[in-house]
Amino acid sequence: MSLAAEAAAPSGFLSPTGVEIAFVLVGIATLGAALVSVITKQLVHAALWLVVALGGIAVEYLLLTAEFIAWVQVLIYVGSVVVLILFGLMLTRAPIGRSPDADSDNRWVAVIVAAASAITLVWVVVDAFRTTWIDLDGPVQGSTKATGQSLFQHWVLPFEALSVLLLAALVGAIVLSRKSQDQSQDQSQDQSQDQDQYSPDKES
Repeated sequence: MSLAAEAAAPSGFLSPTGVEIAFVLVGIATLGAALVSVITKQLVHAALWLVVALGGIAVEYLLLTAEFIAWVQVLIYVGSVVVLILFGLMLTRAPIGRSPDADSDNRWVAVIVAAASAITLVWVVVDAFRTTWIDLDGPVQGSTKATGQSLFQHWVLPFEALSVLLLAALVGAIVLSRKSQDQSQDQSQDQSQDQDQYSPDKES
């Protein structure tokens, strides 16, 4: 086999390219950030690790030559969704430090459900693509025109529903914060009244 034929031969698992190695490394880092964002007991740290996980997904899109989807990932998820989560944490006065009360006793049920969901998603993706390989040296697959047509023709309703859901979550966070403020004010007023009622007369 000549050198030109060897260069033109597709690379397999035993001869990965630099892009494939970077893809695997970024994927491992993204998976680790996602796990930390789930298992941590600090809510603010969970939101920040979620930023790292979503940013890693954007890097994966860049490695797959889908620049438009990568920037959409950064602008919408990293720039909007995470900001909404942080605003919700601030408005509900979430504790900054460790929050053991935020954990539940259904950890093993959650692990089983997450493992079953991951196995199902991996099986669906493998069954859908089989031995299909993405030609990184070929034409760009995630072009703006093709992505825009698919987004605004088939996926516009789910995106609108997601925006309404996020708006409802933000409004709910504001309502909960106002209720907590009113309750704290009522409790402080009741305590001050009780102290005034049972305090001895200073003049006597």
